[in-house]
Amino acid sequence: METVGSATAPLSPGYPEDPRRWFTLVIVVAAVTIAALDSTVLNVAIPTILKDFHTTLPSLQWVITGYSLTFAACLIIGGRLGDIFGMRRMFIIGAALFGIGSLIASLSTGVVSLVIGEAIVEGFGASLMLPATLGILSSTFVGQERATAFSAWAATLGAAVAFGPLLGGFLTTNYSWRWAFRLNVIIVPFAIVGAMLFMRKVPLSGRRERIDVRGALLIASGMFCLIFAISEGASYGWIHPARSLTIVGRDVWPVGRAVSIVPFVFGAAAALLAGFYVVERSRERAARDPLFDFSQLNRRGFRWGLATLLLLAMGQVAFLFILSVFLQDSQHLSAMQTGLWLMPSGLFIVGGSQVGSRLTRRRGTTSVVRIGLVFEAVGLAAIALAVTPSVTLIGLMPGFALFGVGIGFAASQLTNVILAEVAPEKSGAASGANTTVRMIGSSLGIAVMSAMLSSGTTQRAIRSIQGAQTLPAALRIHSIAAIHARGLNFAPLAGTSSRDIATLRHAMDGAIAAGARPPLIYATAVVVLGAALSFLIPRVGPFDMTPQELAGHDETSRENEVVAESATLV
Repeated sequence: METVGSATAPLSPGYPEDPRRWFTLVIVVAAVTIAALDSTVLNVAIPTILKDFHTTLPSLQWVITGYSLTFAACLIIGGRLGDIFGMRRMFIIGAALFGIGSLIASLSTGVVSLVIGEAIVEGFGASLMLPATLGILSSTFVGQERATAFSAWAATLGAAVAFGPLLGGFLTTNYSWRWAFRLNVIIVPFAIVGAMLFMRKVPLSGRRERIDVRGALLIASGMFCLIFAISEGASYGWIHPARSLTIVGRDVWPVGRAVSIVPFVFGAAAALLAGFYVVERSRERAARDPLFDFSQLNRRGFRWGLATLLLLAMGQVAFLFILSVFLQDSQHLSAMQTGLWLMPSGLFIVGGSQVGSRLTRRRGTTSVVRIGLVFEAVGLAAIALAVTPSVTLIGLMPGFALFGVGIGFAASQLTNVILAEVAPEKSGAASGANTTVRMIGSSLGIAVMSAMLSSGTTQRAIRSIQGAQTLPAALRIHSIAAIHARGLNFAPLAGTSSRDIATLRHAMDGAIAAGARPPLIYATAVVVLGAALSFLIPRVGPFDMTPQELAGHDETSRENEVVAESATLV
């Protein structure tokens, strides 16, 4: 392998294939697994941690939210550092930080140490490690093998997210929630040693690019504000304050304020990200090593691939979020039982990614993405129809199969399409942008779907209780007020008779089932729109062009893009 400047050049045509590349893939898959599990495995352990630390839910929420915020804020920075200093080096540093953060979290004695370990140190380590994995795969594999490698990456990501609640429930029930972190502490050293032994070491040569500190500060703070506002808007109130913003026991924004903090955070995010765009475009024009090269968006595969990924992520998170709430609150399954019900979808994702990888040999990568998006949309629609108070696992299985195979097809190969035309020296920042867009899509999906689920459930529950003439009038009035106040967390008044409790529970179960259907249908429409957008992505043929072929055809590609854009306008 050669180097150009400070970046890793792809394999030259005459260079022998690295016989250790499949070991590299195994190491990457292990790293992706622990990073993806970390975002979901603790959700089911929250009640136990609350008791262990004698703390409140708002304080503990910063553990889960903080990891996502740090991760999303630093992804593009982590990817760009990989471009400058080498993907292998950033992978090792990121993995080491992830392991240290996990160790701190596993030994934590309170919320503060848990936030430092999980939300800050682990989140930053993951933001260095995950973009590096994509850059490593992009430079290690070419042609059909690249499709296989990316399918394994995406399948691992999807399966880990699906299996996270199951693993978290198992560890919390049978051992301790701390084992969610101890597993990382065990796996990380093997990943680091494996990277040192099997990942190809590329010596850096030529001019060392400058680090764009101003751009890094703008993108980190802007993404932090954006993800916080999207993911926490419902909790703190989109316009009017719903509760106080508390940090380390201090009310930073009291609930008594006239306006919620969320609109101000949105405004700050818009200003910071606009500033980032201005600064980066200025550095591009002056050839001063921008953190993110916005000219990459001139490539249709990169631009429309990211837009499609945003919509796919919204549909994927809707499935996990809505189904988890429905199964636990309407069907009264435990967290572990819910994980078992969702496990088939993870298996279908893994199987679909492998089939999709093989299908690229005949249909082409872009075509596989489009087929997968159609499958995902049909699967979501089937699940929406199957969601009833009397739902069975068998009834959900056709939707699980279609959805899982669709995700396996689309998610695994969409990353391949997005990075196909990206120059090797820009692949780290592009990988960071890829994962950032996925995070934004997930946050948007949860925000929109949870609002739809909550409002739909509340309206239907109130109508059902108003029509339940067997309930005493006073109990109906109190229950309706409680549902307005607590939504899905409604519980009957203490001292209510068992017969009335059964009536109220039946009303809530039916309301949650009915309320889950609209967001699933909305998610179906979102994925259909993503499928339509995917037709704007240039076709990547049965065998991906090597980076050398892309470089040789670069001028022709630019001319074709101009012609295609002109034809679209006409």
